[in-house]
Amino acid sequence: MSTTEAQITSPPTPPGHNVQTVSPPPISYTRKAARQIISGGSAGLVEISIMHPLDVVKTRFQVQRGPDDPTRYKSYSDCVKKMIRNEGPLSFYKGVLPPLMAETPKRATKFFTFEQYKSLLTRNRDATAMTYIIAGTGSGITEGIMITPFERVKISLQSLRSHIRDTPGTFSHARVIISKDGFGLNGLYKGLGATVWRHGVWNAIYFGFYHNMKGFFISSESPSISKRLALGTIAGTIASTANIPFDVAKSRIQGPPPNGDILKYRTTLQTIGVVFKEEGFFALYKGLLPKLMRLGPGGGIMLVVYEQVSSWLTTKGF
Repeated sequence: MSTTEAQITSPPTPPGHNVQTVSPPPISYTRKAARQIISGGSAGLVEISIMHPLDVVKTRFQVQRGPDDPTRYKSYSDCVKKMIRNEGPLSFYKGVLPPLMAETPKRATKFFTFEQYKSLLTRNRDATAMTYIIAGTGSGITEGIMITPFERVKISLQSLRSHIRDTPGTFSHARVIISKDGFGLNGLYKGLGATVWRHGVWNAIYFGFYHNMKGFFISSESPSISKRLALGTIAGTIASTANIPFDVAKSRIQGPPPNGDILKYRTTLQTIGVVFKEEGFFALYKGLLPKLMRLGPGGGIMLVVYEQVSSWLTTKGF
């Protein structure tokens, strides 16, 4: 007899007896994974569309060297003015196609793999504070491996100081990199180690802080969007401050060589050491302000969009 028939033919429950509710059938793994991927992709698309100009400014500061750099920007406002005057307003969207192409699968990978690692770590046990940190680290490593070719092309394009009309297209520039250096660690996957470090550290702190603090500030009965946005922004700000030395190293490795074709920046820790020795401690925090302006609120935007889209898909029975 089906559940519906049983409910129709069963006698009424006597007074004083508890009514047993029928639990909804479990969601299939495929549907749950699809929901996570769609929600994560939507979060990335919204975030990059709003925040990319700040990423360009951040990269410009990270690739420039010490006071002897003849093309050095004096300040963030100086960078913005010179870019508008010399390269055009649309120069703030240089290199936007690689992240747009990558953000959907990148953020989908971020959130999907985080959920998978978390599920693996909590099998037959409750989640602990370390669960979210370890799951975030794993998702960051996975994300870093996937995103490196896109980052390589993006950083190379963002470093070009030509006018926007003279800037090569994304695909033609990628072909130049491949024809010259190939697909390996000197080509499209140049900076792989630094990218993995950057995303591993960021995701560990971002997910670890947000999910460990969420229960203290946000009610599960009434999950305020403003509170989630604020907590996600704080998580993104802390994560960005912690991982920026790896971000600077990645930009140096993937950007144009400072002395022609002489290879100065090779590995992550070696690059951090060279920058520290030649330019000082604070050089490892170049581009911090635009990075915080982007990935602080960007971190909040991503989490809110992810959770809202996931909730919407759930109400639609997806």
